[in-house]
Amino acid sequence: MGPARLTGRWEELAFASEALRGNPLGDPHERPVYVWTPPSYDEGGRRYPSVYVLQGLLGLAPGWFNVRAFEPSFPERVEELAPEAVVVLVDAFTSVGGSQFLDSDAVGRYHAYLCDELVPWVDARFRTAPAPEHRGLQGHSSGGYGAMVNAMLRPDLFGGFATHAGDALFETSYAREFPEAARALRDRYDGSLERFWADFRSGRPAFSKPGDHVLLNLGAMAAVYSDGALPFDPATGELREEVWRRWLARDPVRMAREPRHAEALRGMRAIWIDAGRSDEFFLDLGAAAFHRAVVAAGTPEERVRFELFDGRHSSVGWRYPLALGWLAERLGTGATRSSSLGPGSAKPNRR
Repeated sequence: MGPARLTGRWEELAFASEALRGNPLGDPHERPVYVWTPPSYDEGGRRYPSVYVLQGLLGLAPGWFNVRAFEPSFPERVEELAPEAVVVLVDAFTSVGGSQFLDSDAVGRYHAYLCDELVPWVDARFRTAPAPEHRGLQGHSSGGYGAMVNAMLRPDLFGGFATHAGDALFETSYAREFPEAARALRDRYDGSLERFWADFRSGRPAFSKPGDHVLLNLGAMAAVYSDGALPFDPATGELREEVWRRWLARDPVRMAREPRHAEALRGMRAIWIDAGRSDEFFLDLGAAAFHRAVVAAGTPEERVRFELFDGRHSSVGWRYPLALGWLAERLGTGATRSSSLGPGSAKPNRR
C-alpha cells in the first residue's frame, strides 16, 4: 500500500436563520450546515472558491452522509475528488418536502435564507473568496432548479452553477402530471389538497397510497410557486390559466429569456447542465431547453458544459464530482492570499 492520502475536513455547524424564523409551516429556523475544506486549507492564508450544494425534493442536508451499497456517499466523493474549494451543504427541507430555494408566502423565505444570510455567514467563518466570480451553486432535481434560479436572481453573489436534471420546461415536466393528480384528488380527497396533506401527515406510512408522490410533488410546487393554489381544476384537470402563468414565470427556461436574467447568464464564468436521457420526469428535455436558452442569451460557449448521458432521474451521484471539480477549477482563485480580498478573514469556527 502507498502512503495514506491527505484528505480535507467536514464540519457540522448550526445556523439560526432570521429569515426562516416564524415561517408559515412552523419548520425549524435553525438548520444544520456542513462545510468541507480541502487538505491545503490549514497550510496558510489562501482563499478558496465556494460551492453551495442544494438538495432535491425530500432531501435533508444530513442525508448526504447516508451510506448505500455499492455507491460512495457524496462526502466520500468530495474527499476522493479533493477540490480546491470550500463546499457547503445547505438544508432547506420543509413540511411540504422542499422549498425550491425561493421565497414564498406559504412556505418561507428560503431564497433570503440562502443568499442574504448563509452566504455572508460562511464567508465570515471560512477563508472563501468573497466575490461572485469565485462562488457557485450545484444541485440535482429541485436542487438543480435552485442552482439555476438563484444564479439568475443573484449574479451579484454567484458566478457559476451546475444543474443535474433541474426542474425546467414546466409544460413537459409538471403539466403532464396534472391529470393523474386531478384524479387522485377527486377520487380520494373530494378535490381537496388540504385533505391530502391531512391524510399524508396523519402518521400513516409515507407514500403508501397511490397518488402520494404526484400529490406531494405538485402540492409542494403549488405552495412555492402560487402560495398553495393548484394550476388545474381537480374536477376536470383543466388549466387554471392565471395560476399556471404564475408557475411559468418561475420556469428557468422562460426566466433565461428575460433580458435581466439573460444578462446574468452571459456574465457567468461556468454553467454545467446535464440530465439522463431516460429521465422519468422528462427533465432531459428541460435541460436541453435551458441549454438552448443559455446559448441564446449569449453566454460564451467555452463557459458552458452540456451533456445528456445514459441514465434516469435517480442514481446520478457519479455526476456530482465531475461538475464539482469543473466548477471549482473555473471559479478558482489561484494563490490568492487573505490580505488581498478584504473582509471575511476570520478563522473557521471548528466543531
